[in-house]
Amino acid sequence: FSTYKADSEISRINAQGSGDWISVTPSFGKVMTEALRINKLSQGAFDPTIGPLVNLWGFGPDPSMTEVPDGETIKNLLLVTGTENILWDSERLRVKKLKENIFLDFSALAKGYAVDEVARLLENQKINDFMVEIGGEVRTRGKNNKGSFWKIGIDKPMVNTVPGEQIHSVVSVSNQAMATSGNYRNFNQFENKQYSHIIDPRTGRPTQSNIASVTVIAETCMDADALATALNVMDVDEGTSLVESLDGIEAFWILKENDQLKSVASSGMPLLN
Repeated sequence: FSTYKADSEISRINAQGSGDWISVTPSFGKVMTEALRINKLSQGAFDPTIGPLVNLWGFGPDPSMTEVPDGETIKNLLLVTGTENILWDSERLRVKKLKENIFLDFSALAKGYAVDEVARLLENQKINDFMVEIGGEVRTRGKNNKGSFWKIGIDKPMVNTVPGEQIHSVVSVSNQAMATSGNYRNFNQFENKQYSHIIDPRTGRPTQSNIASVTVIAETCMDADALATALNVMDVDEGTSLVESLDGIEAFWILKENDQLKSVASSGMPLLN
């Protein structure tokens, strides 16, 4: 799933031309199916074809962005993004690109998928109590060594801090996954203005809102990972309505308003503080 490695499956698919069916592995198929599901669920706020725009803004394999992209370039790249430009055959595990420059990017859910795979390995070994964490994405089962549900911290969204250095809130989870997506660690800066790595697929530009981070709790980490990104793109009211309509999904928004932090939680978010 790495767009940074030329020999990865996704890179080989991105390098191929349009018009032919491309066979994929079962793992790739799982992530593709989930990406398209979240795309539909979020009405386009999450989009696995966003690669060209991620690259344009300097957050892809080639980070050599030297100036803010102009509107015409963004407009042209929007023409080669969108899930309507790919065909996905889930039964035969194959994908077809309908335009030449389609560039898939699964960065917003592949890490969650990796966490789920490690959790599945542990479950297959009959291990009933564990916490798996990769880069801030978490999946839990059972209880910790104190016999309690797992207590996971949500970072305070501050620049120039390391993960876990300052905790904003704590949740208590078991048999659930959790992922956080925010704009405060990964960004580019030009002329004293920050540009988030989270690109809005609908505008082709980095998100610009008062959302600093979104934490999602779900059954699988891939779900939580993808939805956390989608909810960063959507406004809070839109996102809250989506979360409340879904079974087994909870979310927690940290907002920045006049240099102050404010939080919004879905009705069932298991916060301890």
